[in-house]
Amino acid sequence: MKRFLSFIAIVFSMMVFAQQGKLRKVAAVGFLNVENLWDTVRSADYIDGTKDISNPAFHRSIPLDSVKFLEAEKYDGQWSDGLLAGKKVVKYQGGSEEFTPSSPKNYNTKVYKAKLANEAKVISELGAQYTKTAPAVVGLIEVENRQVIQDLIKQPVLAKYDYGIIHYNSYDYRGIDVALIYQKRRFTVTNSLKKELKVFGEDGKREYTRDILVVTGFLDNEKVAFFMNHWPSRRGGEAVSLPKRNAAATLLKQQMDSIRAADPTTKLFAMGDFNDDPVSASLKNHLKAQPSPKDLSETTPYLNLMYPLYKKGIASLAYQDAPNLFDQIIVSKNLISDQVTKEYSVYKAEIYAPPYLVNKEGNYKGYPFRSWNGDQFTGGYSDHFPAFVILQKEP
Repeated sequence: MKRFLSFIAIVFSMMVFAQQGKLRKVAAVGFLNVENLWDTVRSADYIDGTKDISNPAFHRSIPLDSVKFLEAEKYDGQWSDGLLAGKKVVKYQGGSEEFTPSSPKNYNTKVYKAKLANEAKVISELGAQYTKTAPAVVGLIEVENRQVIQDLIKQPVLAKYDYGIIHYNSYDYRGIDVALIYQKRRFTVTNSLKKELKVFGEDGKREYTRDILVVTGFLDNEKVAFFMNHWPSRRGGEAVSLPKRNAAATLLKQQMDSIRAADPTTKLFAMGDFNDDPVSASLKNHLKAQPSPKDLSETTPYLNLMYPLYKKGIASLAYQDAPNLFDQIIVSKNLISDQVTKEYSVYKAEIYAPPYLVNKEGNYKGYPFRSWNGDQFTGGYSDHFPAFVILQKEP
């Protein structure tokens, strides 16, 4: 029976809605800021500079009580691969202590399980009104480590889809990362890597933020590349922090241009929390993400699917009581077509905000129903609405 139900799920995911008399095969690609998905164990980063940096064992998350068993030293200098060569060091995570049972949040197993169930529910529904199934590929923002992702995909609403995981630890000062999960029967990974974003404060000191995750592979036999982003925040003010996001945009464009130059047929998806709106300088001038298909060319090949939503006043969060659309999906021009063909193209993009994800009362009425109000667990989901894009082609 289980195999039969699995087969039915595959059939639905390949199918098919009708518009203007045509049947279509569809796929959903989306992402969610899971708002501090930590486990309950205080952790640290263990960085083994004696290993090849492409080896995941080079940099991993470990329980804090395991540190005493490791050959390591605390390293207080500037973190970079070169300076760490030959060293085994421990980097303490700024946010790890906050999410433990002994913290003011009382972040215990019961809360953790509720948090997992909430995030899994949202993920399972992304694009489902069009595809009748869970998304083929999902980006995750604000995960602590690989373990929390493993716990997430084991949730009953997700387990049946057999999601794989791509995750690397970053040098982020709080200890949060980006990641990607994917249905193994629909997406085949050919390569993955993280690109370290090096940004500096006004004092010239390095500030540690999230990497850009780059993943290439085949989605339903079509060559694609995904770029997961969580750009530096507006901490300290939008203008002061903008150069850091400009640097992130420059790095992202380099990565996208490189893959596109190697094979122009590869279809590119850059998505995540950019901490900027579609009209911000980082996206407009540095990434050169275009607002309309008519603006696309060989020199400006990337389209911001969220620009039309932004112009309509749609927001994905409220930053300092102002609505913003920080959560965006940007695609290469070979995903744009005015007709259905034998290859995937964009059907539509949305910010997903069903009633249960929206605060219904109080000072934050209309805002995303977030998980935390200070140290109080609200039972909510995230301080961001998720986003997704629906792809379509001939069956």
